[in-house]
Amino acid sequence: MPLTSGTRLGPYEILAPLGAGGMGEVYRAKDTKLDREVAIKVMPAGMAQDRERLARFEREAKVLASLNHPNIAQIYGLEDNALVMELVPGQTLTVPQPLEKALHYAKQIAEALEAAHEKGITHRDLKPANIMITPEGAVKVLDFGLASVPSRETNIDPENSPTMTMAATQAGMIMGTAAYMSPEQAAGKAVDKRSDIWSFGVVLYEMLAGQKLFDGETLSHILAHVLTAEIDFSKLPPTVPGEIVELVRRCLDRDLKTRLQAIGEARIAIGKYGAASRSRLPIEPRVRPRASSNWAWALAGVLGLVAASALWMVWHRSQPGQPLVSLDLDLGAELSLLSIAGSAAVPSPDAKRIVFVSLGPDGTRRLYTRWLAQPKAFALPKTEGAYAPFFSPDGQSVGFFAKGKLNKTRLDGGLPVSLCQAPAGRGASWNEDDTIIAALDNRGGLSQIPVDGGKPVQITQLEGSEIGHRWPQVLPGGKAVLFMANTTPANYSEASIVVVTLGDHRRKTLLERAGMYPRYLAGYLTYVRKEKLFAVAFDPVRLEVRGLAAPVLDGFISDPTFGDAQAEFSRQGTLAYRQGKAVGMRTIHSMDAAGNLDAIVAEPALYQMPRFSPDGSRLAYSVTQGANSDIWIYDLRQGNRARMTGGMDVNSFPVWTPDGRHLVFSSVGGTFCARSDGAGSPEPFTTNGALTIPASFTPDGTRLAVYDPNPSGGSIISTIPVQYGPSGPKAGKPELFLKTEGGNPNPVFSPDGKWIAYAAAGSGTYEVYVRSFPDRGTQWQISNNGGGIPRWSGNGHELFYRTDDQRIMVVDYEVKGDTLVTRKPRLWSNGQLANTGFTLNLDVSPDGKRFAVVMPVEGPEPRETQSHVTLVLNFFDEVRRRVP
Repeated sequence: MPLTSGTRLGPYEILAPLGAGGMGEVYRAKDTKLDREVAIKVMPAGMAQDRERLARFEREAKVLASLNHPNIAQIYGLEDNALVMELVPGQTLTVPQPLEKALHYAKQIAEALEAAHEKGITHRDLKPANIMITPEGAVKVLDFGLASVPSRETNIDPENSPTMTMAATQAGMIMGTAAYMSPEQAAGKAVDKRSDIWSFGVVLYEMLAGQKLFDGETLSHILAHVLTAEIDFSKLPPTVPGEIVELVRRCLDRDLKTRLQAIGEARIAIGKYGAASRSRLPIEPRVRPRASSNWAWALAGVLGLVAASALWMVWHRSQPGQPLVSLDLDLGAELSLLSIAGSAAVPSPDAKRIVFVSLGPDGTRRLYTRWLAQPKAFALPKTEGAYAPFFSPDGQSVGFFAKGKLNKTRLDGGLPVSLCQAPAGRGASWNEDDTIIAALDNRGGLSQIPVDGGKPVQITQLEGSEIGHRWPQVLPGGKAVLFMANTTPANYSEASIVVVTLGDHRRKTLLERAGMYPRYLAGYLTYVRKEKLFAVAFDPVRLEVRGLAAPVLDGFISDPTFGDAQAEFSRQGTLAYRQGKAVGMRTIHSMDAAGNLDAIVAEPALYQMPRFSPDGSRLAYSVTQGANSDIWIYDLRQGNRARMTGGMDVNSFPVWTPDGRHLVFSSVGGTFCARSDGAGSPEPFTTNGALTIPASFTPDGTRLAVYDPNPSGGSIISTIPVQYGPSGPKAGKPELFLKTEGGNPNPVFSPDGKWIAYAAAGSGTYEVYVRSFPDRGTQWQISNNGGGIPRWSGNGHELFYRTDDQRIMVVDYEVKGDTLVTRKPRLWSNGQLANTGFTLNLDVSPDGKRFAVVMPVEGPEPRETQSHVTLVLNFFDEVRRRVP
C-alpha cells in the first residue's frame, strides 16, 4: 500500500510521492534529525517476503555505499527495508540535446560509469530515465544494482519499457531496459562493463540524433532490433564532428572484441574534442561550406539535405536582375501545422532554427523545433496544447500559450514553466529586460509579466468601444510596444495599429483602421490588410510613421477572426510564412444531435452571434464587413431576411425580448433597442458610453443580464431592471451580480429565471458555472475540461455549452429545492463549428432539439501544404525595394 504524507520511517517523515517502479516506490521525505530532504525508496508491499528481491534491494544499498562520486546519487542509509538516498533536484535526461550540451552530459555519465567499473560494478540499466540533470547542469546517475522486474505481460508500453527480468534460455536471465540493453543482454548472455558501454552509446546517439535508436511495437520487436537491426549513423546531424561519430560507432559495435573496451576512453575522446573545439569556435560540422553571412551556412546545409527534406528553390524577381530567394521547407510528412491563434511557425532571432506548432503522429498539438541545417524536427516535451510561440531575445528559450497559461521552456532541454494564467492568450513578446508583454485574454488590455513568473501588471486599458488589444511586439531598445486595438467583434481586418511606451504607459495611434498583425522590420512597420502584407517606413525612436504604405507580399494565410497571420520575421529580416489564402468566411446552418446540417444562410460572409427568437420562427445574427457590422433577421418560415440596422457603426450581440417584439443590441456608445419588424429606428437603451454587452432576458422580461469589461481585469456581470411602455422596453439602473475572471462570461438566465449560467476563467481555463438568481453565494461547476457560451434548453432539464475545440456538450440537470443537481457532461453532437474564438457561434432552439450554428466555408487545407513553411532570405531587402 503506498505511503501517505506524514508517515514515519524511523526519523524520516514522508512528504510526497516521487515515482514508482517494479522494485520500489520513491518518496520525498524529511530527515527530522538532520533537517534535510531526502529520497526514500521503499520496497513495494508484498515484496519484503521475497528473499531474492530483498537480497537485490539490500545489494543496491551496498553498491551505492561503495561508490562516492559527484556524478552518482549518494546513499545515506538503510531503514526498515527502505533506501535513504540523496534527493537530486532537476529532471531526467531529455532528447535531443545541442552538441555541446550532449557532450557535456556524456562526459559526466562516462565519469560515473568509470568510477563504478573501477570497483567491478556494472550498471546494467543505463537509460535516460536513470540519468538526472540538476538545474546547474550536473549529471547524477541513479539506480546502480537495480533489481529486475518480472515482465511476461504483453501489454507493456514498448516506448519506455521498465527495467525487466524475464526467464529466457538456459544461459541465464535477460535483465535491463529493452531499448538500451546490449545485444549480449538481449540474448541472455553474461554481461560485463562493455554492456554499459553499449548503453552509453545508445544514450549518446539519442541525445545527438533526437530519436530512439531501437523501437518497436512490442518488447520482442525491440529485442530483435537490438540483436539484428542495422544502425544508421547517417541520422546523426552533420554538425556532429567525425571523431564523435566514430566514438558512437565504437560504443555500438555488436562484436564485444572490437567494441570500445573501457568507458574511460570515451571520457578521454570527449575531453580531447572539447579542448580542440574551444580553439575553433563555433563548433565546425563535418562538412562546413565557406560563407560570408550568417545565413549562408544554414542555406548550404539545407540545400545539402534536399533528398531528405524535399527542399526546392523558387526564384521570385521583384525587379530585373534582383532575385529574391525563397525556400520551401518540408517539416515532415507526419506533421501537420496547426495553431488555434497566432503564427504556427516562428524563426529564431538569428534565423538558424524554427519553432512551430503541429499535430504530431498521435494527433496531439504540441511544439516542435528544427535547426534549419538539419533534416529532422523534434518535439519539445510537455508542450501539449501549445499555440502562438515566441522566442526569447537570445533564442535559447521559447514562450507559448497552453491550457489557460502563459508558459516558457528552454530549447536545450527542460520542462515548461507556467508564468501566469492566460485564459485566451492572443500574442506575447519577450523583452530584453526579462519581462514579457502579453495579451492574456481575447478581451482586455496588455499585461507585463516577469520572465520568472509573477502577478501580471496591466500596461494598456481599453478605451471607448475597444474590444481588445492583441499581438504585441516589443520594439528595439525595449522601451515601447506595438499592438493592435479593435472595436469590431471577431473581425480585426481593419484594426488600429497603436504603440505604448513602457515607462509611462502612454499610447499613440500610428494608423487608424489600417489592418492587423503589426510587426516591426528594420525601419519599417508591416501589417496585414485585405490579404496582403503592407509595409510603411517607421521611426522606432520618435514612434512615427513616414510616407505611404505599399504591398510587399501576398498569397499567405491570415485570419481576420483572430487578427493574426501566418507570417513572422527573424531579427535579421528573414521571413517565415505559410502559403495560402485568408480564412474566416462562414455560413449559418441548423444542426441536429446527429450532426446533420441544413443551410439557413448559405452565402459566405463573416457571420456571428446567431440568436433564435422566443418562438423559434426567426433568427437574428450579425454580419461584419470591414470595421462595421449590422444585425439581420432571417424568417425561418418564409425564407427571407432583412437588415435591422444600417450605417457605419458596429452593431452586434442581439438579444430578443421574451415577447419577440424587440431586439436589444450593443453599439457605439452603449446598448440600443429596435423593433424586430423593422419599423422605426433603434432607440438608446443604455447610454453610459461603455462597451456593455447584452446577454439574456429573464423569462418575464423584467431583467436583462449584461456584462462589461472590468478595468482591473476580467468582467462585471450586472442585471438591469426593465420596464415596458408604449414605445418599448426601458432600462433601469444596472445592479452588480458578479465579478468574474476572464472577459467572456456570456451569462444566460435559465427557463424559470432562477439560475444564471456563465463562463469564468478563475483557474486559467474557461469553465461553465451556475449560480442562483438572486445570488446566494453558491456556485456549481458544469464543464470539466474547458467550456464556454452556456445555453439552457427550454425543456428545463438540459444545459448546453461549447468546448474549446468547437463542439457542443450537454449536461442533464434537475432542481431539488435550492440545489442544482447535475450529471456528467456528454457530447451532444460531433459536428465541429467555425472557430470564432469566444464570440458567439451558436444558439439553441426553444425546444432544445437543434442549434443554429456558424460553420466554416473553407475546406481542408491541401495535404501537401500542411507541413510546409516558406522561408524568404533577407526579406528586408525586398521591403526596401518596394517601399519609399
